[in-house]
Amino acid sequence: MTGERDKCIGPGAKRLIVLDFDGVVADSEMLANEVLAQFVTELGVPMTTQDSIEAFAGKRADEVMAKVGAITGRRVDADLEAEFFDRTLARFRSDLREVRGVRAYLDTFRHVERCIASSSSPERLAACLEVLGLADAFGAHVYSASCVARGKPHPDLFLHVAAQFGVAPAQAIVIEDGEAGIRGALAAGMTPIGLLAASHIGPDHEARLRRAGARYIAHDCNELAAITHRLLS
Repeated sequence: MTGERDKCIGPGAKRLIVLDFDGVVADSEMLANEVLAQFVTELGVPMTTQDSIEAFAGKRADEVMAKVGAITGRRVDADLEAEFFDRTLARFRSDLREVRGVRAYLDTFRHVERCIASSSSPERLAACLEVLGLADAFGAHVYSASCVARGKPHPDLFLHVAAQFGVAPAQAIVIEDGEAGIRGALAAGMTPIGLLAASHIGPDHEARLRRAGARYIAHDCNELAAITHRLLS
């Protein structure tokens, strides 16, 4: 956890908590990228799970499929895309878990407005929230980058969610595990916290998030809660 003693960045206490989904709420990155690496390998280009994380983490579904096509030299048509989605969802239904401690974190800050802002598709988000039993924790406030012109690291999605709640970007905390999300939050004028609690986090992940601009780093949801309390005060 950062040792800084200051309160919040920007004017006024924070009024909105914006959570990325994969790697922040759902411990899904390893599972999804295992499926994706196998998918790319079957299309003729050997790929490891770590290769897949490096290539695809944080990208929108359309960007992922376009990059798969570029890597493999194969056109990823609707049938192939549907097959990939079905295989990923089947893996989630059998193995998906929440990031350790996130349910308690959500309960601790239940009095604060919150939402999900994710690069994942609406269909994947809905399915994963159902698997985890967390759909009621967010209600209608689940936003996919598919609803804006540009995904992360652009600020579009973060500005969109701020507008939905009628808050200034400076009054929002963003919890992210990826560099693109950190950059997008900063570009929107929000305060990002880098979370290193999911199973895909490697030894260099903190340094990468700091290079992306993360001033606050939490290694688990207890540290995340402590930082959030300070930013809300």
